[in-house]
Amino acid sequence: MSYSYFLSHFSRLFINGNSSSTIRHISTNTNPLFFQTTNILRAEPLKKKKRLDPAIIKQREEKRRKKLEKQIRKLEKVALQLKPIDECEVPLKLIDGKEERIRKQLILNDEVIEERELLKKTWCAYKYHQQLSLVQMIDSVLSSQQKALDELRMESEELYMEAIQPDIDLLPYIAKGPVSTPPIKNYPSPDGEYENISKTWD
Repeated sequence: MSYSYFLSHFSRLFINGNSSSTIRHISTNTNPLFFQTTNILRAEPLKKKKRLDPAIIKQREEKRRKKLEKQIRKLEKVALQLKPIDECEVPLKLIDGKEERIRKQLILNDEVIEERELLKKTWCAYKYHQQLSLVQMIDSVLSSQQKALDELRMESEELYMEAIQPDIDLLPYIAKGPVSTPPIKNYPSPDGEYENISKTWD
């Protein structure tokens, strides 16, 4: 079998030992005998661009626009919602037992209403006279004190200056009473580390 018969079945291949071409070819050398091939050119013909109906293109654009508008409305709706605060939320246990804790409104008759109004007026009058007597007593004490200071100043300026000085013994007032829990001896105080369990909303 000759090389010409072999190459007749591969018309794109030809014997060429030195030339370089864009077509793939096979070359042979006799010392030693071997086959040598060129690099494969990887390429494919361009696909023919399909022509779409303008109505289909318009329908796709309309669908895409409606989808974007829906997403925008959803984002605007979510933006108005506030982040929940655990401290301000009512526990479900209290919500379920709400009906048990509601007090029924009492229906009062006219006699009880009149009695309560009279008691309220009596209490208001009592507190008014109590406040009035307290204010009058304070005014009387301040007036007597100022009168005594004026008389002291007429007698001696030095004694007057000593009298108007604040009492230092009354200012450093220290009070110490019982606490909720007694102190624990040799208690190792915490180093301040804590675990953040705050919720995040991205």
